[in-house]
Amino acid sequence: MENSPNAAPVTSLLAGKVVHLALPVRWSFVGQEGRGHAEMACTYDVHARGARLLSARQVHPGDLLLVERGRSKSVCQVVWAADAASSLRGQFTVRCVDEGRTPWDDELRHMEEQYQPVILDGLQRRAWARGFGRGDQNRRRRPRFFVEGEAEVEVNDRRRFVEGKVEQISEFGARIAATDLLRPGTDFHLMLNLFDISVALKAKVKYLVDNLGMGVEFQEIRLGDRPLLNHVLSRLRTRPVEEFAPVEVEVVPRLAAAG
Repeated sequence: MENSPNAAPVTSLLAGKVVHLALPVRWSFVGQEGRGHAEMACTYDVHARGARLLSARQVHPGDLLLVERGRSKSVCQVVWAADAASSLRGQFTVRCVDEGRTPWDDELRHMEEQYQPVILDGLQRRAWARGFGRGDQNRRRRPRFFVEGEAEVEVNDRRRFVEGKVEQISEFGARIAATDLLRPGTDFHLMLNLFDISVALKAKVKYLVDNLGMGVEFQEIRLGDRPLLNHVLSRLRTRPVEEFAPVEVEVVPRLAAAG
């Protein structure tokens, strides 16, 4: 079963790179007799402290696993497992508890994060402009959803972080509450943590919400994260929001400079 949407916030979500990479690995339960032999799995993405895996056998948060690839092995703990009835069934995330190398260190060292456009073509971009804009309040818009989650904003070439709360989200944007606001037009890296699922994006501030939050447009999404965002949205479809609050952009002295 998936973790609660109100799980404890994750700190430093943007720390370290995450690479979308398919690698075959073996895993087995640690210290639990009678639970079978090693199972095969494939990584979805990897990072310096763990990975997201796909396997046919069910695991639960808290399970300790021995993950192996070739001669490399690491003891890892399951920190998230997808609901068996969801589109992410079979996937789970592990965090390595060993201080040494992980089985995917070499590949991670030589690869970089990759992103792809959120809005894939001109037709979608025009639809986004109509939906997110505030010129015609009667147009059909992409559904927005109320949500409670964590947001971490990274600006100025990874030299500055802003923490906030995700209040509303859609396929192409979000509203983020924060005490330290960015100027409209600022480009930044964004990490969302919703339902204990992390999604990395490149985004732009579009407007301010009563000096308490920011309406942001998603520009690019990390390769491999689109199914995660789709899964989050599918879980929120019972709580649609017709429209983000229609407000005017106001630049005030306390706004953080983009440069």
